[in-house]
Amino acid sequence: MSDNQSFNRIKQVLKDQGRSQKWLAEQIGKSYVVVTNYCNNNSQPTLQVLNGIAEALDVDIRELITPTKAKKP
Repeated sequence: MSDNQSFNRIKQVLKDQGRSQKWLAEQIGKSYVVVTNYCNNNSQPTLQVLNGIAEALDVDIRELITPTKAKKP
């Protein structure tokens, strides 16, 4: 496993929705620095926090996690 591996897709989902990291930080009650670390995959949110992020972004929690296997046809 590479040190640069992305475990979450929070940054991409924010970009797709046209939302900022600052906005997300306000929604989930975390500092901008904490959210930036999540977005850059420098640290990972707990499942509880990830669930809060999914609720704030109105997405299924699975959309925030990088898949480990390709989808079967």
